[in-house]
Amino acid sequence: MTLKENQLTVPLLTSIVAAVLGSLQIGYHTGNINAPARVIEEFFNMTWRSRHNQSIPDHSLTFLWSLSVSIKDFGALLGSLGVKGLADTFGRRNAILIVNALSVVGASLMFMSKITASFEVLIVGRLIFGLFCGLVMSLNPLYIQGVSPTNLRGAFATLNQVSFASGILLGMVVGLETVLGTEKYWSMMLSLSLIPATLQYMSLPFCPKSPRYLFINRGKEKEAEAALKRLRGNPEMVTKEMEEMREEAAHSETGVTVREFLRKRRYRQPIILVLIINLGSQLSGFNAIINYSTKMFAQSNFDEAKYLTLGVGAVNVAFTIVAFFLVERAGRRKLLLAGFLSLALCNLLMTITYSIMDRVPDIRNMQVLVIFFLISAYEVGPGPISWFIAAELFDQSARPIAMAFTSMLNWGGKFLLALLFPPLLNMCGAYVYLLFMCMALIAFTYTMFRLPETKGRTFDDIVAEFRGAEGIPLHNKTTFNTFP
Repeated sequence: MTLKENQLTVPLLTSIVAAVLGSLQIGYHTGNINAPARVIEEFFNMTWRSRHNQSIPDHSLTFLWSLSVSIKDFGALLGSLGVKGLADTFGRRNAILIVNALSVVGASLMFMSKITASFEVLIVGRLIFGLFCGLVMSLNPLYIQGVSPTNLRGAFATLNQVSFASGILLGMVVGLETVLGTEKYWSMMLSLSLIPATLQYMSLPFCPKSPRYLFINRGKEKEAEAALKRLRGNPEMVTKEMEEMREEAAHSETGVTVREFLRKRRYRQPIILVLIINLGSQLSGFNAIINYSTKMFAQSNFDEAKYLTLGVGAVNVAFTIVAFFLVERAGRRKLLLAGFLSLALCNLLMTITYSIMDRVPDIRNMQVLVIFFLISAYEVGPGPISWFIAAELFDQSARPIAMAFTSMLNWGGKFLLALLFPPLLNMCGAYVYLLFMCMALIAFTYTMFRLPETKGRTFDDIVAEFRGAEGIPLHNKTTFNTFP
C-alpha cells in the first residue's frame, strides 16, 4: 500500500511530530524532578543557610519541596482557562507556538535558579511551565485532530500521549545521579526541555494551519482547501473532506460561550461523559504510582528502587505505543472499557498485596507485577483517550471549551492527588486503593451505557447523536451503544 493510499504525507507527519514536541517537554518535567530530590533539597537548605545563618527547618523544607513539585500542576489548572481564547483568536497552530514561549521562559528560570541562588526562581519557573502544560495539552489534540484524516484521527491523537510518556521516561533517566541529577548539573538538567522547544519553533511555523479552523471558524474556504491539499496530496480526499466540513459548518454555531456550553441540552451528555471518563482516569491510581513509585518500592525493601521506577517509565511508553496501534482497530469504547475494568482489578490486587506485605514479604514481587499491569491498563485506554475524546464529542464551536474542561479535569485531578494521596495513605492504609477501584468501576459503567463509538466517524456524524431533544445517544449507524 502506497504512502498516498495511506493518506500519510510528509506535511501531515511533520505537523504531528512538530506538535507533540510540546507534550514531550511536559513529560520530561514530570519525570525529572523526583530522582534528584535530595540534591535540590540540599540547594534549598544551602540557600536558606546563606540568608539566615541556620539550616532550614524540616517542616519548611517539606513545604517548599511539596510546593515546588505540585506548583506545575496548579499552573496547568490555571493555564487551562486560556485554551478557548487562544485557540479561537490565533488558531490552533499559532496558539501552540505562542504558548511554547511559556516553556522557554519557565525552563530558563529553572536553570537560573542555581546561578541566582534562589529557590523562589525555581518555583516561579515551574509555575510558568505549568501554565504551558495546561494550555498545550488541550491545544495539541485540537490541532492534531484538525489536520488528521478521519481514519487516523485517534491514532495521531494518541501520539500526544506517546510523546508525553516518552518524556517521562527520558526525564527519569536524565534525572538519575549517574547522569545529570547531581549537585553540579541538576540546573542544566532542568533546562534541557529548551531543545524540543527550539525544535518546535524551527518546524511548526512551516506546517499547515488547521483546515477545520480556517473553514468553520474563519470562513476561509480557499485557505482551508489549500491547507488540505498540502496535508492530503490527494484531490479526491480533499474534495470529500471539504464537503464534510461544509456539512459540519451548516450545523455549527458561530460561537459558543461558556454559559451556553453549560446550559445547552445537546452538550449535557457529552459534558457528563468527559467528566466521568477524565475523573475515572485521573483517580484510577495511575498518578499515585507515577508520583510515588520510588517510595513504594523502597518501602517494599527493594535495594534499587529507582531502577524499578525506570521500569514503570518503560512500561508506560511501551503501552502508549500499543494504544497507538489499537485505537483505530479496536475503537475508543472497547479500549476504555477494558482499561477501566483492568484498573479496578489492579487496585483490588494492590489492596490485597499491600495489606499482607508485613506477613508475606515475598508478595512484594507480586506487587511490582500488579503496578506494571496497572500502568499498562491505563495507557492502553483511559490515559490517551481521556485527553482527546472531548474533541470528538463536541462540535467545532464548543470544542475549545470542551478541551479546556478536559485539561482542567486532568490537571486538577493530578494536583489534588499529589496533595491528598500521602495523607489518605496514612489514614486509610491499603484501603486507599479501594477508592481508586470504585472510581474505575463508575467510569466503566457510565462509559458502557452512554459512550458511542467514535472510531472512523466524521465529527458531524458523532455530534448528530447528541442533537436530539433528550440529548442522549441511543445508537449510531454501525452499532448499538452497548458493549459488544
